[in-house]
Amino acid sequence: MNVARDPTELPVARRAVAVGTFDGVHRGHVQVIDAARRAGLRTGVVTFDPHPRAVLGGEVELLATLERRLELLAAAGVEDVLVLRFDEELAALSADEFAGLMLRGVGAETVAAGETFRFGRGREGDLALLERLGFDVRRVPLVENVSSSRIRELVHAGETERAATLLGRPPEVEGIVVRGDGRGRELGFPTANLDVPDRLLVPPDGVYAGWTLDRRAAISIGTNPHFDGVERRVEAHVLDFDGDLYGDRLVVELWSPIREQRRFDSLDDLVAAIGDDVAQTRGAERPA
Repeated sequence: MNVARDPTELPVARRAVAVGTFDGVHRGHVQVIDAARRAGLRTGVVTFDPHPRAVLGGEVELLATLERRLELLAAAGVEDVLVLRFDEELAALSADEFAGLMLRGVGAETVAAGETFRFGRGREGDLALLERLGFDVRRVPLVENVSSSRIRELVHAGETERAATLLGRPPEVEGIVVRGDGRGRELGFPTANLDVPDRLLVPPDGVYAGWTLDRRAAISIGTNPHFDGVERRVEAHVLDFDGDLYGDRLVVELWSPIREQRRFDSLDDLVAAIGDDVAQTRGAERPA
């Protein structure tokens, strides 16, 4: 998949492009991409980074990093992606200017987007404008109850299984593996401690069954109250794995919650609880 930061960086081609932020690349986003693909041209995506809401004064926790978003777009069959840096300069473009520079600039003849899509300075442009400008517009109805905002709400509430239904796959958290306290290995359950990027949404504290490195994983999120921890961490115990992961990037699926974080009466009780977490993880089913 070709990834460009400027329209001139993509090879010249007739394209059908899906336009949007595509945070999480959820089921609704995939329908927009499919609508572009059905045009029979080269399939592209025009997307934004950082999230427009973050630039325009709002707060937003992301469902996926840009790196992960690009991986998901590639998996959805996209051939070309234009990642536009969303800043004050881009936000100041009129709708006509945006269409001419960014859409015509990548050879777009067909444009697919959600039916409520707006663009240009002050959100002045809509799909009707694109039609007047001569684009073949594919309006994609919103999938009922499926939105990045709704998925964020569910992940915030720890409802990973319901979030997976809207995403089309389990919610994820990712990060680079860094050194922790080493307590997990001392207890017989070594963990990969993730340095999670800023603005990436992390579910509530607790222990979750999940998946990474093609293996099941028991994921602990929280401050480790049994040891009076202060720093909030995401740690994954990868079942049936023994290797050095320091410096590696891990994408971890969160399948289902197992229990809350808490302090135990003894170290033996903690070890027994972790053993039960592992057992429940072995029996967990991947939501979809």
